[in-house]
Formats: sequence, C-alpha cells, structure tokens
Amino acid sequence: MTFLHLAASAGYTMPPTWRILTKSGYFAGLAGAIGATVTYATTVRPALRAADNQDDREVLRRRAASYLAWAGVVLLVSGYAQLAARVARAGKGMPFGDALAPGALWDFLRAPAAKGAWIAQGTLYLVQNLVLVLAAAALAALFLPRVRRHLDALALAALPLTLAVSLVAAIPATAPKDAEKVVDLVLGQVHIVSGTVWTGGLAVLAALASTRRRLSDDAGTLWADLWRRFSLVALVCVGAVLTSGLWMSWKHVGGIAQLWTTGYGLFLLIKIALVLGMITAGGVNQFWLMPRIVRARRAEDAGSLLHLTLRHFPVVVWAEVALGVAVLAVVPFLSGSARSEAGSPPAVSDAGVMAVGATLVLTLAASLFITARTSDALARRGDDVAVAVA
Repeated sequence: MTFLHLAASAGYTMPPTWRILTKSGYFAGLAGAIGATVTYATTVRPALRAADNQDDREVLRRRAASYLAWAGVVLLVSGYAQLAARVARAGKGMPFGDALAPGALWDFLRAPAAKGAWIAQGTLYLVQNLVLVLAAAALAALFLPRVRRHLDALALAALPLTLAVSLVAAIPATAPKDAEKVVDLVLGQVHIVSGTVWTGGLAVLAALASTRRRLSDDAGTLWADLWRRFSLVALVCVGAVLTSGLWMSWKHVGGIAQLWTTGYGLFLLIKIALVLGMITAGGVNQFWLMPRIVRARRAEDAGSLLHLTLRHFPVVVWAEVALGVAVLAVVPFLSGSARSEAGSPPAVSDAGVMAVGATLVLTLAASLFITARTSDALARRGDDVAVAVA
C-alpha cells in the first residue's frame, strides 16, 4: 500500500492537483522574496560592506541583484496563481481554469463583507495583492543595470513589503473570538515568516556560492563572515519554527498515535522528519564546519578557508535547501486536522498548557544559546590544541 493510499484509508481527503501546485508555489515565492530580502539585509549587505576586495564585492552584488530580481518574478506569478486558487475555493467553487480569468478575480476582490465582519475578506486580499505587486515590482526592477546601483535601497524597501504580503493575508475579517485565536494567528505567521527566512536564506546563499570560480583566493574571509552572520539568523529561525510548530501540532493533533492513524498526522510526520533533517544538517555546519572555519581564519590559512567556505559548507547547505523544498511540497497536504479526522475534541488551552508551553520555549531558547556557545568553544579548543602541539 502506498503512502497516499494509507492516508486515504485513514479518512483523509487529498487536495486537487492545482491546489497542491498553487500552495507550494506560493510558499516558494514567499521563501524566495522574504528569505532573499531578509538575508540580504542581515547577512549579505553588512558582509559586503566589511569586505576588502572590491572585485569580490561586485561579483556577489551582481549575483544577489539577479537573484532578487528573479525572486520578484516568482512572487508575482505564484501570487496570481494563489489568488486564483482562493477564487476557485470561494463560495460554491469553480474550476481553477475559470478562476484564472481577471473578471473572476475582480468579482472575488469586490465581494461585500459578510455579516458581522469589520471588513470584506476580498478587500483584505486586494490590499495583500497590491502590496505583493509593489514588492515584486521593486525586486524585478533590479533586472535594469541602472537600477542595480541602488540595490541596497531597493532591497531594504522591498523587505517590509514582502513581509506584509504574508502578514496582511492573516488579518481576520471578523474579530477573533478569544485570545487563543489571536495566539493561533500570531504563531501561524511566526511559523511562515521564520520558515521562509530560513529556507529562502539558505537558497540565496547557495546561489551566491556558485560564483566561487569568479572570486579571488582571499574570498574565504568574506564567506566566513557570510556564513557566521547567517548562522545566527538561522538559529533564531529554528527556534521560532520549533516553538510555533509545537503549538500548531498540539492544536491539530490530539495524541501521538494520531501521527500514523490519520492522514493529516502522516503528512505532519513527514514534515517533522524533513525539518529534523534540516536541523541535523545545520548542526553539522554549526558544530563541525563553523569551528574549522573560525580556526582557519585565525590561522590566516587562506587556502583552507576558501575550501571550507566555498566547497564543504555549500554542499551541506544545498542538502538543507533540498529538504526545505520538500517541506514546501508537503505543506499543501496539511489541511484539516488529525483531531477532526480521529473525532477527538478540539484543543483547549488553560493555565497548565500555557505553563508547559512557556517551559518548552525557555528550554528551547537555552538549548539554542548552548548550541552557539558550544560552537565557539569547539573553535577555541581547536586553537588550544594547535598551540599545545606547536
């Protein structure tokens, strides 16, 4: 029995193919745009500004500009397809091909507000897509050579716009019933934004690393700085993904057994395995490669530094990117909940649940802090060993 047949036998309804493609494509578009702009602002831009070699800086700036421009195109196309998917699922529904028509989209966006709503849902989607067009236009403008002179300004301007694409869509048209619904919305966006920054950031750095043949022999120092800066960003994202993921898993899964007895649980189990694979690959970078990079940099070993930063490190990062793409492919299958499939009661939070959640968050934060300190300690221990041998 195949996995899909197993999910179907558990009472799970498979989404249509167009829904799978549009939702995966939309999150890929978000990852490309949000991940690229955030990573450029927090990692690439400051590292390039601190670099000494002008030629290396220009090579990476050109590649970063091209990546951001294509990210704008992908965001625009995937956003249009996602809007059509919303139209196809609205009301009584319609064929996806018919939903692609501009007239159908416009009718959906102009639909009046539902009873009790403070704003029409279509109006919120209209605002979201206007922001999406602005973000895509700002990024796609980087195809023009003259515009690339203002790469920093455009990337920084596009950053809040790309974030707003996701955040605006999460605004509820009706007031949340209680504080728990607000927590659901906030942690849902934390999960999306942190996940797209993590996956999209890995992708943009992997793409930049492909320029190694055009970089100088001293580029290892620049890339050591790039990997160091992004490692801190990735640690924050991992913490946010795990924290929000634990909350959402508790909301949708009523017991461990539901992970393999319901369709939703089976797909969630796959997603968890893929995310753990990404964390494991990141651990290889943090505990093995980063300490070696730090030691090579302190020893001013340009050859080893270049080999580690532009040979070894990107290989592991590409593996993380592949796992991240697989996660995006699984996301469309996470519809409904394991609780509803199994007939379990909905999750209800209380003081005890909140206390357990707070404890888990503090434990996770402490573990991430220990991870960063352990990586630094491994680098220092390597230096001490080298001195003792000498």
